[in-house]
Amino acid sequence: MTEQEPPGVLDARYSAPDATAADWAQARERLSQAELYWLTTVRPDGRPHVTPLIGVWLDGALHVCTGAHEQKARNIAADPRCAVTTGTNTLNSGYDVVVEGVARRVVDDAELARIAAAYHDKYGEDWSFTARDGQLHHAGGGAAVAFRIAPETAYGFGKSTPSHTRWTFT
Repeated sequence: MTEQEPPGVLDARYSAPDATAADWAQARERLSQAELYWLTTVRPDGRPHVTPLIGVWLDGALHVCTGAHEQKARNIAADPRCAVTTGTNTLNSGYDVVVEGVARRVVDDAELARIAAAYHDKYGEDWSFTARDGQLHHAGGGAAVAFRIAPETAYGFGKSTPSHTRWTFT
């Protein structure tokens, strides 16, 4: 699958005079290499629910998994709109990326097997899954549902030279 390469648009209101828009390839690399992400979903009553989790970038989207009865899975079932954030917990250095999109459940076992392989490659033996019956099954027991979150809009926030880049996907 060919990934979109939308142009970055710099928002001068939130950027230093010498800042430049980042390339999507740079943000995608940060999303791919991040160890931890923060997923924001919408509770049925409209309140946000934010939780840290691991994930993998594959085929132009972030993939995450969770227990089917966990709050984030229930939230996505009711309202699939979400945001994923990763970056650094610093003020004057690093780069943060926010992806807004819609979480779609992955049930195809072949696609789930690719996601499982990506988890294993990135996180090692502790995150070994087998794909079957539309779920990821952990070697230690238990099953997880997987979601694909393709970006609709993404933002990058540079800190050493303050910058605010926006990417819009079609």
